[in-house]
Amino acid sequence: MDLIIINLIDGLVTGMLLFMLSSGLTLIFSMMGVLNFAHASFYMLGAYFAYQISTYVGFWPGLVIAPVLVGVAGALVERYGLRRVHQYGHVPELIFTFGLALLIEEVVQFFWGKNQMAYDPPQVLQFALFSINGNDVSAYRIFMIFVSMAIFLGLLWILTRTRIGLVIQAALSHPRTVENLGHNVPLVFMGVFGVGTALAGLAGVIAGPVLGTFPGMAVVLGSIVFVTIVIGGLGSLWGALVASLLIGWLTTFAASYNFEFSTLLTALGLERPGDLASSRLQDLWTLTLPQIGPILPYVLMVVVLVFRPFGLFGKRDV
Repeated sequence: MDLIIINLIDGLVTGMLLFMLSSGLTLIFSMMGVLNFAHASFYMLGAYFAYQISTYVGFWPGLVIAPVLVGVAGALVERYGLRRVHQYGHVPELIFTFGLALLIEEVVQFFWGKNQMAYDPPQVLQFALFSINGNDVSAYRIFMIFVSMAIFLGLLWILTRTRIGLVIQAALSHPRTVENLGHNVPLVFMGVFGVGTALAGLAGVIAGPVLGTFPGMAVVLGSIVFVTIVIGGLGSLWGALVASLLIGWLTTFAASYNFEFSTLLTALGLERPGDLASSRLQDLWTLTLPQIGPILPYVLMVVVLVFRPFGLFGKRDV
């Protein structure tokens, strides 16, 4: 029972961290219809900016300043880059954002090198908040959960309860009508892209001390972010939250239980292959659940797409 509780907490931390990253991408797509391949790179920038700021003024100013810097950079990218290719369709957008991701990675390596940075959690949160059967749960991990929940509730309130949220959503479906009402639609889109990238930067600030701040951190989470929004449904904030939690718990529980597939195969009446059988067939019998844990989110994505092509909460055909 203690192991289940620990896995639930660890999965919640992983899932909410993934939501922090995917919420910005979901916001950008739902408002602008743009799949930003460089989104995880802005997440990496947030971690590096926060690390650099923390060396001068500490963690807490970096928590505020780094996402703002990333958001400004994202807004400038939309204004002077993405807006110019947006009129030509989705393929040029994808090519542009893919090239931007490569450029950001090279810039990071140029200024900070290829080694992992010594970016640590704030001293005030470096203690065990509580312990379950000898397993400590750090205060920083609980802090990550609360920050993620605050982001979700804040975005949900802005998009559904405020005039700004209504203008943003109307600008996507009826841009000319919104423009005729006196709103600057290009400025709205630039702001949305900036906020989306700022959320990615905030995720990097929070995740950097736990997952490590290094040039490959964007690659580690880059693909899983797209898996998350596909499972949840493109453009759905609730879908991003549910999918993030499912993936967090799925990967955490898979890594914790050393279940051997030979047990399942034997229960199905299959016999272990002999020495003359192919090595791949023999490997199937020695396969364990932790070994396939990293691919389970992709398996879940395939299953969801088979039965619900638009994702769990998706409503629009893309």
